[in-house]
Amino acid sequence: MLKAILFDMDGVIVNTEPLHHKAYYQMFNDVNIDVPEALYASFTGQSTLEICKRLCAHFDLKLGPETLVGLKRDHFRELFENDAELALLDGVLDLIKEYHHNGLKLVLASSASMENINNIFERFDLDQYFVAKLSGADLEASKPHPEIFEKASLASGHEPHECIVIEDSTNGIRAAKDAGIFCVGYDSLHSHDQDYGLADVVVSDFRELSYAKINELFVGTAV
Repeated sequence: MLKAILFDMDGVIVNTEPLHHKAYYQMFNDVNIDVPEALYASFTGQSTLEICKRLCAHFDLKLGPETLVGLKRDHFRELFENDAELALLDGVLDLIKEYHHNGLKLVLASSASMENINNIFERFDLDQYFVAKLSGADLEASKPHPEIFEKASLASGHEPHECIVIEDSTNGIRAAKDAGIFCVGYDSLHSHDQDYGLADVVVSDFRELSYAKINELFVGTAV
């Protein structure tokens, strides 16, 4: 029986990716590296620290990854505070409210920093619906490692087989499946160059994930 929904944030609840993209490329300019879009796309779903570790190794940078993290987050903070068009994805708030009304436990499991998570939740008043929020930046391993979803299941108070993950990234979907959790791949207009092959179900509209429909998917597809 379905008891909990584990949400990714970026690309599922809110589309901050354009802000992250700008912040990362401003940071790349700061440290004089040329990052191809294909390499950037491979970072989706990973924590900022993990990404910066990869950049330091790939470009043999003398600066430590923590320095790159600080530069990127400074740029993102400025963009976040000045972008009036930032909004929740269409239909997701109604979905969150419906799940909450029907007694499902909601947990956020995002690779974003807790600072960014709290900023989003405060801006859109989401704390009232969620029982827990987890940041991959606070964990030992980043997606595609399953740690964040293993801990999110624990935070929900339910077993992995009683949970569903909603994810939009290749790394996040792999993390969910390696944690033994049913995964919905959300393929939206904002998703680019991601592989949904491991997802149990792929949808492109939140109306396909209504409370009634997601229970049907879960019962009909879960092993």
